[in-house]
Amino acid sequence: MIRRLLFITFLIALPIASVFAQKRPDFSGTWKLNLANSNFGILGGPTSRTDVIIHKGPSLSSSTTEDNVQGKQQYRINYTTDGKESVNKLGPYEVKSTLKWVGSKLVISSRFIYSNVNITSEVTWTLSPDGKTLTTNTHFKGDLGDSSQKLVFEKQEVVAPTPANAAP
Repeated sequence: MIRRLLFITFLIALPIASVFAQKRPDFSGTWKLNLANSNFGILGGPTSRTDVIIHKGPSLSSSTTEDNVQGKQQYRINYTTDGKESVNKLGPYEVKSTLKWVGSKLVISSRFIYSNVNITSEVTWTLSPDGKTLTTNTHFKGDLGDSSQKLVFEKQEVVAPTPANAAP
C-alpha cells in the first residue's frame, strides 16, 4: 500500500517538477546598452554600445561595437556554454573563459593580464521573463582591488527591409 502511494505521488509530482524546471534562455539578438539604467562603477563606461549575440546550442558569440574615451571599438568573442575553456584575443590581451549554467542564468568566469596585473572576472547574464532585457552583472578582482559593473541591454526589434515600391 505504501509503495503504491509513493508511486502515485511520484507520478503526480513529475509533471509539476518539469513545470518548475529552469529553461535555459536563448540570448540571440541585437542588444543596445541602456546607459541610464547601467552602473559602470569606478571603471567608467562607454558612451554607446551594441552587442549582436548569436546563441545556438552550446555555441555563443558576441560582436560588440562601442564608443568610449578611446574612440570606436569593435571586437568579437566566441564561447561555448558546455564548460570547456574558450580563449579570445581582445587587442593585445588573451582572455580565458569558462561558462556554466546556474538555473536560467549564464555565468562567465574569465582571467587575463591587464598592464601586468592579474584580473579575474565573473559575469552573470540574466534575461528578463519577456526576453526584452539582458542584464549583466560583473565582478572584477585583481591585484589592485575589486570592482563591479551592472550593464542593462534592451533587445532591438529587427525590421525586415521592404521594397521601395511596396504598398504600405
